[in-house]
Amino acid sequence: MGDKWKEYKIDDIAEVVGGGTPSTKEADNFGGTIPWLTPKDLSGYSYRYISHGERNITENGLANSSAKILPVHTVLLTTRAPVGYVAIAKNPVTTNQGFRSLVLREGFNPEFVFYLLKINTEFLKNHASGTTFGELSGSTLKSLKFLFPPLPEQKAIASILGALDDKIELNRKMNETLEAMARAIFKSWFVDFDPIPGIGPHK
Repeated sequence: MGDKWKEYKIDDIAEVVGGGTPSTKEADNFGGTIPWLTPKDLSGYSYRYISHGERNITENGLANSSAKILPVHTVLLTTRAPVGYVAIAKNPVTTNQGFRSLVLREGFNPEFVFYLLKINTEFLKNHASGTTFGELSGSTLKSLKFLFPPLPEQKAIASILGALDDKIELNRKMNETLEAMARAIFKSWFVDFDPIPGIGPHK
């Protein structure tokens, strides 16, 4: 591994881009068509890709804030309140200042970087500073070092991990469906007292 994997700083592999929040006092800053993400949108989020959050901003909101349009496949990383949520932009998006996002340079796979950051959440948190809540500064993030294999291996590793995640997500959805069916049957039989198949009406 030593002769193939190379150590890079985050600053070597990506442009680190911060976000911003338009003034909430100006109503025409929100409700537009530009997806705008906050760390809350990634709380409990289990997918690799994300296309939008709870709110959108307008062109006016974009122009009058430090929010920036991030391209497809940008790796979105929360760096405050909390540190370590991560997802990949499915389409162009913007974020608030709770993110420092990675616009990757050529030769680096977004899904590999996604898993790399996800598995190193505690490492990221350990480099955060602040007493009220931890924040990972842009300069600190840029200086963090990780090992990377060549691009074909990055893609192969990400593909394997992605396939496992897809199976986990499929199982989760199946469990949710079965739970919903069980609740519906319980309500039908024991709350609404509908006839039970093979048994007939309740006595």
